[in-house]
Amino acid sequence: MPSHAKPSLEAGLVALKQGNYQTAIAQLEPIASIQSNATASLQAQVGLVMAYARTGEVPKAIAISQNLIESNNPQVQEWARRALEHLTKRKKPEQESKKIETGFVAFENSTPDSTPDSTSVTPPETPTLEEKPNEQVIETKSDDIPPMVPLARLKATLATPPTPLSGFMGSVTRTQAKLFGVIYWRQAQRARAWQPLRKPKLIPLRLLSAGTFIALFWVIREILKLALGFINQTLVKLPYLEPIQLLYHDPTQMLLIVLVILIGVSPWLLDLLLANLYGQREFPKDVLNTHSREAIRVLQRCCQQRHWPLPKLRILPTAAPIILTYGSLPRNARIVVSQGLLEQLADDEIAIIYATQLGHIAHWDFAVMSLLLLVTLPTHKLYQQVSELGDKISAIWRWPVTILGSLIYGIWCLLTGTALWLSRLRLYYSDRVAAEITGNPNALIRALLKIAIGIAADIQKQEHTSWQLESLNLLTPVSYQQSLSLGTIASNLSFESFLKWDTANPYRQWFTINNSHPLMGDRLERLCQIVRHWHLDTELHFASEPSKVKRQSFLLQVAPWLGIPLGVLFAAFVWLTWQLAFTLKFLNLKWIYEDWSFITGCLLIGFSIGTVMRINSFFPDIKPSTVQTDDSLPNLLADPSALPIDSVSVRLVGKLLGRQGTSNSLAQDLILQSSAGLVKLHHISWLGQSVNHQDLIGRQIIVTGWFRRGATPWIDIQTLETQSGKTIHSPHPIWSTFLAVAAQAWGAYVFLTG
Repeated sequence: MPSHAKPSLEAGLVALKQGNYQTAIAQLEPIASIQSNATASLQAQVGLVMAYARTGEVPKAIAISQNLIESNNPQVQEWARRALEHLTKRKKPEQESKKIETGFVAFENSTPDSTPDSTSVTPPETPTLEEKPNEQVIETKSDDIPPMVPLARLKATLATPPTPLSGFMGSVTRTQAKLFGVIYWRQAQRARAWQPLRKPKLIPLRLLSAGTFIALFWVIREILKLALGFINQTLVKLPYLEPIQLLYHDPTQMLLIVLVILIGVSPWLLDLLLANLYGQREFPKDVLNTHSREAIRVLQRCCQQRHWPLPKLRILPTAAPIILTYGSLPRNARIVVSQGLLEQLADDEIAIIYATQLGHIAHWDFAVMSLLLLVTLPTHKLYQQVSELGDKISAIWRWPVTILGSLIYGIWCLLTGTALWLSRLRLYYSDRVAAEITGNPNALIRALLKIAIGIAADIQKQEHTSWQLESLNLLTPVSYQQSLSLGTIASNLSFESFLKWDTANPYRQWFTINNSHPLMGDRLERLCQIVRHWHLDTELHFASEPSKVKRQSFLLQVAPWLGIPLGVLFAAFVWLTWQLAFTLKFLNLKWIYEDWSFITGCLLIGFSIGTVMRINSFFPDIKPSTVQTDDSLPNLLADPSALPIDSVSVRLVGKLLGRQGTSNSLAQDLILQSSAGLVKLHHISWLGQSVNHQDLIGRQIIVTGWFRRGATPWIDIQTLETQSGKTIHSPHPIWSTFLAVAAQAWGAYVFLTG
């Protein structure tokens, strides 16, 4: 190949990826005609098919696809056949397939035989179904031609023997997925007629909704009492000022009344908030109909059966695929969808995602979540504004503003934490309702995975987690944290392999306590059970074998928390010993133990001992001979028996993503973009370092640390290194040791002084 061919090929592929199709065509056409380098010519021809298809020159794309069918490479032949099939189906310009910014494109193999099924909703709590199918036909959407990948991957892939890609169509191979950077969906069918599922028990959801309201009320009350007390204490210490007597009154009754009123007016207040903060606007039904005819039918049918007015439709001009529902009653409910979700999902997938929102309305959990959103959105906006102020002022005043911003962020986390359990549980119920309404749980499986891919793509494009994703996370169907690795691993690992941890690890539920969403694998497996109940083929195939995890490993993992109940037992033993000694007049320690606060000291001592026991296993020495690199990351993610305590030493290369400035002072938004996908990073800032972690955001770095496989995979950082040699240390072992010593000292002090 001439010397100029490789730069022209790479320039053409870059232009293709950026959407500059005319430039890509100009660069790739000369390369496609070169016969001396078959690999470069092949890459250029496939790129031209994509460029021609996306500029409307379908005949040229068809001609090249027909030429590629005669290629000697069987994988290219298969891709060309599929591309030709989709190109010949495009009869109208408006049927042009949708681009997905993730870099992944799903071939939709649905045929006009796929039909939405009619449902009959009888009880108020759960929609049920009739057994007759709806005779209306779904209009399918054709997708774009798959994008290409860099030349280096093409050369490596052509030399790799094809292996079946588990979970997808049998004719599709892992080699093809790596070669063209696409995801081939099985397009498992929907039910034409189905029996209603057994009615779920709604008592846990009802109790958890009430408990969430109580927890939110209690947290707000305590924060309010603390703030009012602080104001009065400040006024007492200041000269010439007197405390405000009104602030000494108990705010419980007034706060309860305010919260009840806020639930009633939440639809209109949230309309104003979302319109002003994120540009929300009305979304006409006819516009939704152009994206998904089935979605309109589902909304109208379900609302008619339940005698509801049609929920008001709203749209957010956001590229990330999200959807949420808020309101206080079914008659004033709002369903908000983002532009990205409409662009990245197919007709039936959009419909069933809307059906999940009807499930939230049917179960009434959306009222409590609306109150939570109404409370947390202004708090998050205040945090955002304080952070922006900190970035503008001088360094002298930046520290107080940073501390204030971190405090507000902590309050926001505390408020959202009251709804974590409800946020997880309600999604299981809404998924079930959506499957019953549409008879198409396979479409929901595809939709959830595509949402994860789209969210990860949005984070990669913006190079940080957007304010919308963070502040609206609790109400979205997929969280942005679980989307990081799941949404970017598909070209290196099948979904089933990645999600096996979620379905097979016996201790998996213990690691979701601080998660806002349920495990994706567990959630999709429940949908697959519904599919099998209706005797259909499933979109994903999960192995039923549970993974084997040593009990000792799990006990060591939870040692700090296991030390707390052991501390209670120790306190009981101390109390019995004191009582016996006092009865026998051997020893009198009543002056110490007449105050039951010594139990708190025992709890702290137990926590400290458990932390010390875990430190060596949690942070082993990182040796160059055992360190894992980027190529090993898919295997680490696919291990279903792994626990965070396993502490795999890794050294990964990639780009550091995250928010810059004061808003990321706690390092809460640090992500590594490696060749194998996105991984969450945990970092602890340390005073005295010449380089700050925010200085490295957007740069190529080397991360050394401990990889941990949990509900959300992450890496505890040991060092961050730049190509110029700058290094940042993250003292995780030192911080754990300090925490253990502090808990031990505090516990001993409380234990001895009472």
